[in-house]
Amino acid sequence: MARSGTIAAGGRSKAPSAVRVDWVDYAKGICIVMVVMMHSVLGVELAAGQTGFMHVAVAFAKPFRMPDFFLISGLFLSLVIDRDWRTYLDRKVVHFAYFYVVWVTIQFGFKAPAFAAETSWRDVGLLYLESFIEPFGTLWFIYLLPIFFVVTKLTRKIPPLAIWLVAAALETARVTTGWTVIDEFCARFVYFYSGYLFAPYVFALSDRARKHPAFALAALATWVLVNAGLVTFGASEWKIVSLALGFAGACAIITMGTLLARAQWLNFLRFCGEHSIVIYLAFFLPMAATRTLLLRTGVIADIGTVSLVVTVLGVLGALAIWQVALRLNASFLFERPDAFWIAPKKAGAVLQAAE
Repeated sequence: MARSGTIAAGGRSKAPSAVRVDWVDYAKGICIVMVVMMHSVLGVELAAGQTGFMHVAVAFAKPFRMPDFFLISGLFLSLVIDRDWRTYLDRKVVHFAYFYVVWVTIQFGFKAPAFAAETSWRDVGLLYLESFIEPFGTLWFIYLLPIFFVVTKLTRKIPPLAIWLVAAALETARVTTGWTVIDEFCARFVYFYSGYLFAPYVFALSDRARKHPAFALAALATWVLVNAGLVTFGASEWKIVSLALGFAGACAIITMGTLLARAQWLNFLRFCGEHSIVIYLAFFLPMAATRTLLLRTGVIADIGTVSLVVTVLGVLGALAIWQVALRLNASFLFERPDAFWIAPKKAGAVLQAAE
């Protein structure tokens, strides 16, 4: 694990390559926990018909939760974007497509009986086929990432500033078609592209935070107050403001990850970041099981506490499923088998969100 992994802000082609970057894993860990928290809290509150104290945390994180995840996903793209199309598609499209197919099938396996009880098995089959056009449930993130990778490579000859301005305009336009791919592309591509385009400056920001922790903490405190205030008064949803808060929150999480890496605190978050896609793929099952058990038994009365427990067990349960799968020779759930590579396999290949 690199202790620093910082670079100078000099050009789009420069980024750390040989080792993992500690603060990136911390930032990804924070992001994936926030994602699990959002699904857990909203799911509990919907099922219970009431809200708890965790709702405040979900609302606070909404402006930056996914922007930061997408920005980080684009950070290392400059290292691989010049590869031949076969290798590029293998790493950035087939990779995620494989896990989407596997895990959408698993999710359907658990949910199909309930769907069939409401409609029919024929409709369940059609819904399954539709999930390859309209992303299913929590899996839309890994459905959208390959599209971002391909679009970015296809548009390399277009002036980057022009692409960024169009992407920012799409986020501001609040495109609402009812199709997840179109709507989320318009809302999120600017953050992914910014991670790719401004990677040197992102690493420079981390470098400054590492060198000046007191100033970084003061900046974080200011951001917390501003973000909380805008969320409280509903201004976080305004056009332009949402775009600014997305980038401000991404910078805040990057700074937070850097400070945690500098102090070597909360190493569990770094571990979660190293395995963020593992958690993303598998958390739905322990989350749903814990939510159902707690709400039906009523062993915990407070909805906020239920939401917190569901969040924690969603993360831990996903990691447990991963470990059990490896021990039961079911590694295909989290590692792409050789048969599904269309380019020479890289040494030590593991499931990662970005190279």
